[in-house]
Amino acid sequence: MLEKSYGLSFMLKPSRKEPTLRYVYVRVSVDGIRKEISTKRTWDPKRWDAKSERAIGAKEDARILNLFLDTMVMKINQFKLDLMYTEKTISAQRIIDFILGRATSKALLLEEFQVHNDEMLSLVPADYAMATYKRYTYTRTHVQNYIKYKYDREDIELRELDYDFISGFELYLKTVRKCINNSALKYIACLRKIINRTVDKNIIPSDPFKAFKRKKTKTIKKPLNSRELRILENYTFTTQRLTVIRDVFIFQCYTGLAYIDVYNLRKSDIKIGIDDRYWIMSSRQKTGNETNIPLLPKALELIEHYKDHPICVERNTILPVSSNQKMNEYLKEIGSLCQLDVLLNTHMARRTFASTVTLNNDVPIHVVKEMLGHNSIKQTEAYAMTEQLTIGREMSLLDRKLSAKPQISKEDADLLSRLEEEIRAVKEKYKTC
Repeated sequence: MLEKSYGLSFMLKPSRKEPTLRYVYVRVSVDGIRKEISTKRTWDPKRWDAKSERAIGAKEDARILNLFLDTMVMKINQFKLDLMYTEKTISAQRIIDFILGRATSKALLLEEFQVHNDEMLSLVPADYAMATYKRYTYTRTHVQNYIKYKYDREDIELRELDYDFISGFELYLKTVRKCINNSALKYIACLRKIINRTVDKNIIPSDPFKAFKRKKTKTIKKPLNSRELRILENYTFTTQRLTVIRDVFIFQCYTGLAYIDVYNLRKSDIKIGIDDRYWIMSSRQKTGNETNIPLLPKALELIEHYKDHPICVERNTILPVSSNQKMNEYLKEIGSLCQLDVLLNTHMARRTFASTVTLNNDVPIHVVKEMLGHNSIKQTEAYAMTEQLTIGREMSLLDRKLSAKPQISKEDADLLSRLEEEIRAVKEKYKTC
């Protein structure tokens, strides 16, 4: 990458060890950034020409020093040309590293990204979900296309990464790839993890994300309300395909299970609890947290209905769950048939369980947290969307409290009556005066 300004000079600086001599320093300046380092050579300032930046005289020691400095200039200029030909960034630090003989890291971003992704794949499903791995593969593809789009290169050295690269990637995602803000930040978060790995491994000296600060756009993901849930439950479909998808979704609404957890739900996960009722006792695939959920009548009804379904028998599962892609595709069709003014997807069922089925029926939020398998109440609060019905009920109760006449004891009523009589008597007395 061509620099805008460049400078190379030599100067003398004091030496503590030899007061009469000075160290010869080399100074490199690129685009206003200046770096300097000692050449480890000393020289008498009386025999130095500051204008030509060379030793004065024809003596052998002067000739040797000047030859050394001329050779350094030649090597630096050649290194600078090599950087230009290979389209690498020219910086003062990079030239100083060259002078010091430091090995320049040739580590490439996409190669390091692939190493990370291969490691992650080997840990699926033990430590990572397949969906998480796919998100990183998608991010690597976006980064690869961005490098080709902006730099017309197949890869880029990790040492070349800077704030401009990161902000440029964000702009590319939002303009060329048409990603919304939150989606772009998810991809950038994946890239950030790769960069953090390289910083930890000392491949690059500093974090290019240091000055990059962005915030997610707050979104409101509404659950189904009570009326919409009833419509969905009671609708009669003409195809078995949509009926099964609807029933799986309803089961999620009454258990709070995420798609992958209901997909993996086995008969062995249904157990008798200490209250002699049936419970789901399993672990969430995403977090590994325990999930203990008492089964409501509607969920039990669906389990009984599908216990002999061929897919359930073959896979030893509770419900005949399709792929997440098909579920979401068919749920859009179901929402349209039921004339629901919402875009149905599998995760909406989990929000419906948290808000409409539990919290709106006075189940404490800390209990809902445990059933959802969340790590904190803050996570659960993001799922809690209070219905208008609940708000209306609470405000009606407040209205009745505010409108009610204050109740006083019989003693206070008698005292108030006597005081009113005395006040009237005083008024009459003053009238006659």
